[in-house]
Amino acid sequence: MDRTLQQRARATRRALLEAAASLFAERGYAGTSVNDISTRSGRTSGSVYFHYASKEGVALAVVQDRFATWPDLSARYADETVPPLDRLVALSYDIAHALSGDPVTRAGARLWAERETVNTALPDPFALWTAAATRLLAQARSTGHLAPHVHPARTARTLVRAFFGLCSLTEALEGAATVPDRLTDWWHLTLPSLQPAPLPPTAPGEAPRGA
Repeated sequence: MDRTLQQRARATRRALLEAAASLFAERGYAGTSVNDISTRSGRTSGSVYFHYASKEGVALAVVQDRFATWPDLSARYADETVPPLDRLVALSYDIAHALSGDPVTRAGARLWAERETVNTALPDPFALWTAAATRLLAQARSTGHLAPHVHPARTARTLVRAFFGLCSLTEALEGAATVPDRLTDWWHLTLPSLQPAPLPPTAPGEAPRGA
């Protein structure tokens, strides 16, 4: 296949995936047909079957595209010039923004929630989030920025699930625009439990406690 045909094929795949994502996000998996995807994308139904084999194949591609694999995730949490807990918080806002504003991410989240209706196994999107959070918490511990009682792996698992529940329920009850504010409220409650207690003040002339 020459370069022009390859580029055309990639463009068609992308158009189909984005059209499917917008439909899945709006209508859900059961409410979207192959004909709907072809109409929204401006391509034929044959293109859907050629590039993705089935509606299930399109759904799997949507989940894998951003929701489960997060291609930009590693770059965000690997910047060691930023303190680990700051990176964890910043990462949560990036993901919340994608969940509320990016059609492919939104579709992936809805497909995951409706996974019992999809006749194919969808990848677990939380494994990568949990691994990233575990690594950041472990780094925070090694630099003295994590409370001694906090276990990185167990805490990461809880944080990821609580975060996803917060985003989902906030959007359902109040709308996507309020998610950042509720996330800020959540971090104000959560961060103090992750951080070590401040050392008590010392009297003039005394050595700092713990020195």
